[in-house]
Amino acid sequence: MKLTHLTLDQLKPAPVNVRKRGGKDIADLVPSIRSLGLLQPLLVRANCEGYEIVAGQRRYHALAKLAEDTPSDPVPCIIMEDGDDARAVEASLAENIARLPMDEIDQYKAFAALAKQGGSVADIAARFGVTERLVTQRLAIANLIDPILNAYRREDIGAQTVRTLTMATRRQQKEWWALFKDETARAPTGYALRNWLFGGADIPVENALFDEAAYDGSIVSDLFDDTRRFDDAPKFWALQNAAIAKRKAAYLADGWQEVVVLDIGRHWPKWEYREAEKAEGGRVYIQIGYDGEVTCHEGWITDKEARLRERAKASGDGAGAPVRPELTKAMQNYLALHRHAAVRLDLLSNQGLALRVATAQIIAGSALWQVHADPQRANSEAIAQSLSENTAHTAFDAERQVIRDLLGLEKSNADTLVCRKADYGRGHDLADIFGRLYALDDDTVRRIFTFVFAETLCCGSGLVEVLGDRLGTDMADYWTPDETFFDLLRDKDAINAMVEEVAGKHTAEAHTASTAKVQKSIIRQHLGGTRKPHKTEWQPRYMRFPMKGYTERGGLDASENAKPFADAIKTHAA
Repeated sequence: MKLTHLTLDQLKPAPVNVRKRGGKDIADLVPSIRSLGLLQPLLVRANCEGYEIVAGQRRYHALAKLAEDTPSDPVPCIIMEDGDDARAVEASLAENIARLPMDEIDQYKAFAALAKQGGSVADIAARFGVTERLVTQRLAIANLIDPILNAYRREDIGAQTVRTLTMATRRQQKEWWALFKDETARAPTGYALRNWLFGGADIPVENALFDEAAYDGSIVSDLFDDTRRFDDAPKFWALQNAAIAKRKAAYLADGWQEVVVLDIGRHWPKWEYREAEKAEGGRVYIQIGYDGEVTCHEGWITDKEARLRERAKASGDGAGAPVRPELTKAMQNYLALHRHAAVRLDLLSNQGLALRVATAQIIAGSALWQVHADPQRANSEAIAQSLSENTAHTAFDAERQVIRDLLGLEKSNADTLVCRKADYGRGHDLADIFGRLYALDDDTVRRIFTFVFAETLCCGSGLVEVLGDRLGTDMADYWTPDETFFDLLRDKDAINAMVEEVAGKHTAEAHTASTAKVQKSIIRQHLGGTRKPHKTEWQPRYMRFPMKGYTERGGLDASENAKPFADAIKTHAA
């Protein structure tokens, strides 16, 4: 081979050059050649038109770019001897592979030396022929403690980890290094490292629905991927949840019948839904990622609802899909039992009302008039345990024993005085009970009658609801929210409304997208006094008479069952 100088018009890229991609990517080379000149000759060989470039295609394109502004001097070239294409490909491959750039630490040390001498970022970039962004990135490594830098040079940790740690404070770096050296612990890396640095959430600024100016924390810039991140996840979520609440309200104001805010991180399986227009009852599903990204899926119903509509349409009855009830069956059962216990105890103090209801049942019959006691059947052991701790239930049991004594009956562990349906016909001797009642005074008989009626009051019936309303039953006298109540509480909209009742509108909006578990925890804290205000007397709307819900969807059995009785009272009272 021999060295010579050739003009640019004598050169062109060779087909055998191995660099096919990025051959014209010269942004990093142009400033370098402009500053320092061409440091490495091109490798060329002669052809019929002049010379073709075997290695140095990018340098050639960079020189051509510079020649557009300034005439180019002849270019130093090494001319290969005549040979076959295989040798040319081998030379091109070797030349491209052999060039190994400095790693981040080498570059940092070189740049830092100039910076100590007073060189600016622009000066350093011009001297090395690199971009100012690259200089800034490398100088950021100055923030790293020596043990981390040394571990990187030993290849104990990767480049991506080093780059991420440039955003860490000195304290965080020391904590991370301690975890890395601890054989019993595991230092976070990759995506987990970013979450660790930013308080459990890697949240880009671009995912915020609110105005960035409203955020009073710090925003950290990543020099390596142009991403800006919030440094305080709780502050971000307080603002983001409030913005989500406003967006939900806007959808409802726009005529959407229902807007479902999914728990943070919950996947929304599109294949389980079908599109439906707003007028057809389509919902809006708001999906929220762990990184704060919000996606609104407008106009969807579940596949099950769609199939129900199709069947209804095919049958010609025109019925649409049933509206999702606010309360689950288990919660309906829980509420009915507690409300039933309170109402029948209050009924003991109003014998006149009890006699009138009993008379109506004798005339018209009822679901229980055989006669047998309500079984008070609980759907789970947890509900049964909760009922056993209800003070009204306990007081009613005490009255049962008094009645047994009045009737001269033997002590019994039976939980009813009147026979249950399964034991009907095998209870007390009718003649004996009649004789004992005959001998008692009217007030005692009325007391016994009132108790017997209360024991046969049908749990979950409309009578329980209308009697509770007329008696002014206050559930706060007998019941407080317990763990079973919270375990059965599932509806997100209802839970969020309860948060507003106990904690205020601001807190409710700040936790619009929080999980049901988190929101229920907030309610418990206010009830227990660990958060202010302390709501010692709070009762959910489900425990009021008449019962009220928290949404417009309905599905409250107690309210539906009470309506005919309430209507009848209004009609006849008029």
